[in-house]
Amino acid sequence: MFKYILKRIGYMLVTLLIISAVTFFMMHSIPGDPLGATVNKLPEQARANYYAKYGLDKPVTEQYAIFLKNLVTQGDLGESLKYPGQSITHTLLTNSKVSATTGGLALLFGVTIGIVLGIVAALNKNKWPDYLVMFIAILGITVPVFVLAALLQYFFTVKWMILPTTGWGKPEHIILPVIAMAFGPIATYARYLKSNMLEVMGQDYILTAEAKGVSGFNVIKNHVLKNAILPCITMLGGQISGEHGIGMGKVKYLAQAVGLGFYFVSSINDRDYTMIIGTTIFAAALFVVAQLLIDIAYTLLDPRIRVAKGGK
Repeated sequence: MFKYILKRIGYMLVTLLIISAVTFFMMHSIPGDPLGATVNKLPEQARANYYAKYGLDKPVTEQYAIFLKNLVTQGDLGESLKYPGQSITHTLLTNSKVSATTGGLALLFGVTIGIVLGIVAALNKNKWPDYLVMFIAILGITVPVFVLAALLQYFFTVKWMILPTTGWGKPEHIILPVIAMAFGPIATYARYLKSNMLEVMGQDYILTAEAKGVSGFNVIKNHVLKNAILPCITMLGGQISGEHGIGMGKVKYLAQAVGLGFYFVSSINDRDYTMIIGTTIFAAALFVVAQLLIDIAYTLLDPRIRVAKGGK
């Protein structure tokens, strides 16, 4: 297991290196000047000083080498081109707390409730609980999060005046964003777990366990659920990085709190190279770390994988 983890960490570092290189060179291959609007009206010498400050007067390969050196040795992702003096690293660490709080809670509640609903639907196939869960799942997939958010804000803030519409810093400020963002994961995990459970319940080893007199509860807990939930765990990697990355933009809309999604979108519009590269590397690192944790969880939940990889 230890060797496997070390190998995966090595793959992670190579993956992040490739992603950083591709993003860096793609950003610098886009036609135009990232400092054009800022330096166009400046004298020639002042313009040259601006380019030298951000290293844009050097060849692209040298710029990337300097960027990589600062990242590895100092954890420094550079300075924003759009907002002079604003550290990319500080921005990521500061604003990720907002997104991690809302996105993390939304994913936690979404996965938990989705799993419970999936179990209920599978155990009551073609009955009213199954139809109700599938109706909720269809709504969660088809209704966009901003539409659901608008409805929640109308009823809970305008009509009933129970919760605040916007704001940040108090527990009541995150309730509506969490509910709106959790609806998607609820629908996804309920559908997948129901489908997986129905497939597993038709396997021969389940019929054998029932024939041996194992109680229905133990069959579901020890055999059906343990095998049916494995494919759902696979989705967690994308869900974690999605709710922490893409979900950050939703936080900005729902709670008027600036998350990393806001900086990612605005940096593309502003052609802020350093911010684009920083947010991309951050999201990629989050994704590969989540995948590593999921693979480790797989080996703990499924002995067949542990034996195949030689783990103990």
